[in-house]
Amino acid sequence: MRIIPQQDVTRLLPMGECIALMEQALASLARGEVVLPLRPVLRIPDTPNVFAMMPTYSAVLPAFGVKLITVFPGNHGTELDSHQGAVALFDAHRGRLIALLDASSITGIRTAAVSAVATKLLAREDSATLAILGSGVQARSHLAAMREVRAVKDVRVWSRDTAHSREFAAWARREHLVDVDVAPSAERAVRSADIVCTTTAAREPVLEGAWLSPGAHVNAVGSSAPAARELDSEAIARARLFTDRRESALNEAGDVLIPMREGRITADHIVAELGEILTGRARGRESREEITVFKSLGIAIEDLVSACHVLARAERENVGLEVELGGKRQPASPFTIAPASP
Repeated sequence: MRIIPQQDVTRLLPMGECIALMEQALASLARGEVVLPLRPVLRIPDTPNVFAMMPTYSAVLPAFGVKLITVFPGNHGTELDSHQGAVALFDAHRGRLIALLDASSITGIRTAAVSAVATKLLAREDSATLAILGSGVQARSHLAAMREVRAVKDVRVWSRDTAHSREFAAWARREHLVDVDVAPSAERAVRSADIVCTTTAAREPVLEGAWLSPGAHVNAVGSSAPAARELDSEAIARARLFTDRRESALNEAGDVLIPMREGRITADHIVAELGEILTGRARGRESREEITVFKSLGIAIEDLVSACHVLARAERENVGLEVELGGKRQPASPFTIAPASP
């Protein structure tokens, strides 16, 4: 078994490559090539913390696997990521455990990469103004991802802690040579923005639909719990709504479930999954004026495709630590042959 640590995962999964991988993963899901049960979630009593298990299988990959991850929102602003864990990969032919990869880095990169896929499909091509609500790991990865797919010229950031917003702006200037305006309020960040990414740990809305301009696109990323949301009901009701997976959205997304309980929308308000657009079964943006929202849940096939890609590169470059956990070893790894394209 090969163990691949965080710094190696980050290097072996550059954002541009990951965006292309996520297009393949979502299209494969739409074609019915993926087994994807809803994730079991263990909620830690009397805390906002959870432990989630995300298993999946793909008919076109040489491995299946599971992501085991904790979500501790209180880690925001500390030295620890809010999402921590590991992705375990198993040989699809013999059932061997073949790899263990850092999950924080995979989650951070692939989540933003999926938002980039949504932005390619749904945002206006001339979108140039980006608003990011939140200033943590996902805010940073989303800045990189949005710049991969749109010619962003004006960037604004807002978070509840202004000091964190300023740290984000300094990081963006240093790492991306981008000047970021620290907005005094979420409303000021969002007004007139072409693209809005919500990357917070909020349980109550931080974005109001009244603030969105005609033609805006929103990537709603931060919440994946039925009782929590970042967008108010007006934002969802005004928009054409897309997601990575309907079943997940209708079971896990407070951004969708709460407006449904209020009677503002029905399940049919979800226009399509991204994979359905990628495979030509559904249409994305239909006019310059419409508002679009992508509700991101984060699904296990995204982790599996990312981890398989990282492992294949790691084996070619002899990166990571080899350990023996038992069981007779095969002489050849399934990653000596590149996985088939989904």
